[in-house]
Amino acid sequence: MNDELFFKTSDLTVGYDNNPLISNINISVKKGEILTLAGPNGSGKSTILKSITRHLEIINGVVYIDKKEMEKLNGNDFAKKLSVVLTERINPEMMTCRDVVATGRYPYTGYFGKLTAEDEKIVDESIKRVHCSELSDREFSATSDGQKQRIMLARAICQKPQIIILDEPTSYLDIKHKIEILSILREMANTKEIAVIMSLHEVDLAAKVSDKIALVKGDCISGYGTPEEIFTNEIINDLYDIDRGSFNILFGSVELQKAKGTPKAFVIGGNGQGTVIYRCLQRKQIPFATGILFENDVDFQVAKVLSDNVISTKAFSQVLPETIEKAKQLIDKCQFVIDCNVPVREQNNFMEELLYYAIEKGKEIKKTGEFIS
Repeated sequence: MNDELFFKTSDLTVGYDNNPLISNINISVKKGEILTLAGPNGSGKSTILKSITRHLEIINGVVYIDKKEMEKLNGNDFAKKLSVVLTERINPEMMTCRDVVATGRYPYTGYFGKLTAEDEKIVDESIKRVHCSELSDREFSATSDGQKQRIMLARAICQKPQIIILDEPTSYLDIKHKIEILSILREMANTKEIAVIMSLHEVDLAAKVSDKIALVKGDCISGYGTPEEIFTNEIINDLYDIDRGSFNILFGSVELQKAKGTPKAFVIGGNGQGTVIYRCLQRKQIPFATGILFENDVDFQVAKVLSDNVISTKAFSQVLPETIEKAKQLIDKCQFVIDCNVPVREQNNFMEELLYYAIEKGKEIKKTGEFIS
């Protein structure tokens, strides 16, 4: 990766009609890096992107591309360095998908716009790169939104830019094509040393694909750094004002609001076997207790946000008698017990003890399969 900054902003202020929306924007990206803007709808991510692509006039500050002030680049030089995929839908009449992709070569074709054999080859390669070869001869207006998105990415690739700007490139795409598009961008960054700046709503995907993250909220960039530095459960919950659920950055999963009240079910979980039951109980709005979970267990991460009654112990530690007693006291309060059929070994033989205790107390025992069926 090239260690020199290819793109940066200096005290940038953006907005509409000379009214500032976001100020003091200082972000940068090297060739081969992906910078992602994350934040709630209406926070100004698109405004920032449109300002650095010259779709909006900058209110204050400077944008540098390859050490040159963006405003001093003429249109042709600008187009050779930077390509754009925005959310606005274009609707060219009587143009095939291949025709649309080919417009990405216009900065190189001269006044008459005639494609050379090399240009034609680049068009075909760009379409193939986004897995849309079967769409080449189809009229662009007759394609789905997701297909249009991929064709527009192919057009940006066809432009042979040094930096690509994308506004929500995964919008309208199913999960297969979301992963495909982001994989293409990651591959291009790594192998072609293309710099990428984009906005994404999918925080879990942003954490996996990005080198840098800029959080957009209020009138400023509220956080800037690597995903590991920026993305914590607390920051994500605050960024999106999540108060009826939670986001777990470790798994990239959203959990809905926990059921309130006295627990009705006790789940003997662990080893990742309890998570499906916890979520099933949440859907049915049945408050539950669970345990005993080691704190490095997958189940613990989900249980702690879906229940107020989780009996846990530190990883790799011996389970103390008083911890087992707390679990038994919760079993006494519950109407029934769900046995997740966790394999019992020496380190978790307390599970058998809890199950036998529940049977002795006359609690109804349900197995995972019969409960979720």
